[in-house]
Order: sequence, then structure tokens, then C-alpha cells
Amino acid sequence: MVFAALRMYIEKKRRFLHTFPMKLLLAQPRGFCAGVVRAIDSVKETLKLYGPPVYVKHEIVHNKHVVDELRQKGAIFIEDVEDVPVGSILIYSAHGVSPQVRKEAKKRRLLEIDATCGLVTKVHSAAKRYADKGYEIILIGHKDHVEIIGTKGEAPEKTHVVESEEDVDALTFGKEDQLFYLTQTTLSLLDVKKITQKLQKKYPQIRSLPSSSICYATTNRQLALASFAKKTDVFFVVGDPTSSNSNRLKELAALEGPSAFLINDETEITPSMLEGAHTIGMSAGASTPESIVQRCIQKLQEYGVHEIEEVAYKKEEVFFDLPKNLRQMMNSSSQNRKEDTSPF
Repeated sequence: MVFAALRMYIEKKRRFLHTFPMKLLLAQPRGFCAGVVRAIDSVKETLKLYGPPVYVKHEIVHNKHVVDELRQKGAIFIEDVEDVPVGSILIYSAHGVSPQVRKEAKKRRLLEIDATCGLVTKVHSAAKRYADKGYEIILIGHKDHVEIIGTKGEAPEKTHVVESEEDVDALTFGKEDQLFYLTQTTLSLLDVKKITQKLQKKYPQIRSLPSSSICYATTNRQLALASFAKKTDVFFVVGDPTSSNSNRLKELAALEGPSAFLINDETEITPSMLEGAHTIGMSAGASTPESIVQRCIQKLQEYGVHEIEEVAYKKEEVFFDLPKNLRQMMNSSSQNRKEDTSPF
């Protein structure tokens, strides 16, 4: 009886929604960035070369669908290097790791494949370089995020994590101190602007990189969303709840005015989310597969979306090579196969 009533309610909602033609605006760019593609491909190619198991430090990217797929192929995700058998293969996730993790891996004679995003590596290098010069490093980001933990590991005694404007107020450096700031690559552009302005006002001597530490993909996805979110009645960000850049997109969508939802996949879309909506917006975090986005689009079509428009903000043509030692191993394996099949 209860289930029958529930089915009638859902069907009523479906019919109601279908009486109002809805339009879907899709952000472009959305979904996978070059660093995420590189990281995922690193795991897949390593599995092809060596077979399972292959160990990965932390989730390769913050997306349940991606991690589950790789786990089924034979990837084992760990947090403690001691859980990796001596002599095994260990892949570092796109978020990067601290020098201490690398030392532990070498002690266990692990074959290390570094899938750290090149833009994260750039932040690591700057933190170490300026700390070695005597600067105190102000690291803007979420202190518990794996990227921040890894970056702070470059100079733990000289790195100070700042999450908010209030944290800037609590800093006690003097005007004579050498200061250098960096940011997590997946932060909100608006939040970072407020914090850096406060830092620069409090410490006019503070320095930073010539360009923002926030990665191009995070920037492009936020600006693409902001370019049309005000035109929508409801906005969906497809992404994992553990994904920093997906959460920042959802926060930005909420700031722009419409109802905003962070959804992991199509199963989380409900009719009640669409009540009264005529124009729907959608984007996806940088670790979200396009296949999941397409499933969400199909679900919205079932609920009454009759028109779909891509809103192109910027075309991305960035490509990152696979890790150097992995490419060398792939080339060596390919050469060996050729020699094995040679008739001479």
C-alpha cells in the first residue's frame, strides 16, 4: 500500500514536470582536466604492464566512480606506505605526497610512479625553494586536504596553513619577516581573493608566484559556471562530496542565486529538486567522468528537459604526458614484444 502510494506520487511529479518544458544549460569546460586524465591513465597503464595488484597512495582522484572502477581492475588504495608489500608498485595520486612519503617508499624498495598533477608539483617546488631561502610559507587551503598535507611536508617547520580571513588576523609575523604565500590548486577564486587581499594589506612585503596557484581547470570551471548560473532556476554540480573543486563549484552556484545541488550521479536527482524550474544549469568537477554527466542528462530528460544547450566559456587543449618512468617502461615493454615476434 505504501509503495503503491509512493509510485503514484512519483508518477504525479513526473507528469507535472513534463507539462513545463525545461531547458538544460551545460557548462563547457566541465569534468576531467588534464591532470586527472594523466593520473587515471597512469593507474590503467601500470595495471596493463604489470597486472594486479597495483598500490595507489590515497584515492587517485576524488571520485567514487573512478576509484571503484580502478579497484575492480586491481588497484589497491592505501593511506599508509607500510601497507604496501616490499618491492611492490606504488602510484602517487594527483594530489601529491610529502617528501617523507617518498623516503618511506624508498626504504621499502617500492617502484614509485608519480602521478602528481604538474600544477601541484609546481606549488611543492615553490614552497621548498622559498623556504630554503629563509621565507615563511603561508599556505592557503584546507588543512586536512591531502594536497595541503603533501605541500606542507616540503617545509613543515616553516609552513603555516591559512583557511580563512580570521586565520590571517591570527598571524603574528612582523613587517621585517620574509613571507611567501601559495594556495591549494582547487580553491574558490572569490575566497582566495579575499584572503590574499587581507594578507597583502597586513604584510605589504609578502611575495607569491607571478601567476595564481589555483589551477587552470579550477579557474575555467568556476568562470564557466559563473557566466550563466544567474540565468538558471536550479543548478546541478556533478561531483563527489569529497572533491574540493566540486564543492567550490556548488558553493559558487549557490552564490549566483539558484538552488544548487552537488550530486554524485543521476540517482540523486529527485523531482522535488526541479519543481517550478524552467532553466536548469549543470557543470561537473574536474574528477567527474563525462559518462556520469551523460547519465544525469538522461535522467533530466526523463523528468521533462526538452532542450539542451552547451555554454562554451573556453576551450581547453592542455595535455600532460604520463610519468617519465612509466613511459620508459611502456616503451621497453613494447620493444620487447616486437623482439619476441621477430622472425630473426
